[in-house]
Amino acid sequence: MKKILVLMLTLIMALSLAACGKSDKDASASAKDSDLAYVKDKGTLVIGITDFEPMDYKDDGGEWIGFDADMAKAFAESLGVTAEFVEIDWDNKIMELDGKTIDCVWNGMTLTDEVTSSMECSKAYCNNAQIVIVPKDKADQYQDTDSLSDLTFAVEAGSAGEEQVSALDLNYTAVKAQADALMEVAAGTSDAAVIDSLMAAAMVGEGTSYADLTYTIGLNNEEYGVGFRKGSDLANALNDFFASSYKDGSMTKCAEKYGVQAAIIEQ
Repeated sequence: MKKILVLMLTLIMALSLAACGKSDKDASASAKDSDLAYVKDKGTLVIGITDFEPMDYKDDGGEWIGFDADMAKAFAESLGVTAEFVEIDWDNKIMELDGKTIDCVWNGMTLTDEVTSSMECSKAYCNNAQIVIVPKDKADQYQDTDSLSDLTFAVEAGSAGEEQVSALDLNYTAVKAQADALMEVAAGTSDAAVIDSLMAAAMVGEGTSYADLTYTIGLNNEEYGVGFRKGSDLANALNDFFASSYKDGSMTKCAEKYGVQAAIIEQ
């Protein structure tokens, strides 16, 4: 009887130790898989961007500013880490993210099917559209999509703009950034460009760097989101941050600073 009792106690202890070991292992694996823990451990949130006023651009001192840049800094601060900005080739954003050279893509990114299937995305925070940019003195010639067929376009590679001109079967050249697309039109090397409406409002028309350009046709309506690695817990953390920032008014205040308050989506 004593032998049986000893065997039973031994078995119970073994099972308890195995359960504890499994629990510790599961907790360790969970921590290892957490993007939030990874970012906090290294002390930086690395943000993939392009030069895109009014979302991400440099001030006279070389510091990255803009609605997205300022919100990204505030989010990083809420996590107790430092925001670090890295200019990326927009066409390679998913590869950069999966390779961990960046932790998120936060740059007026349209929530396309490709983006949402390849990244863990935040809730939409800003409305946008893809619009056609042409020289101001030719604008009256291009007021509908049928009038665009003979034009050559410049669009950012991998962008929603490229998706739109491709869907319309228009002739285009892919360039590195939307800012480059504007330069192509200003230089006369492309007839037109397709860029984000928020960028156009800041950079095209009277009082801007491209006073001789204007925008005509809107090709779609879309929404911006922030992308993280698939399965990342940082997406939910950002959703919570967006909700609190909208509630306390800091998101709207930041948007007003850069003139994009009308595009903000209620959180």
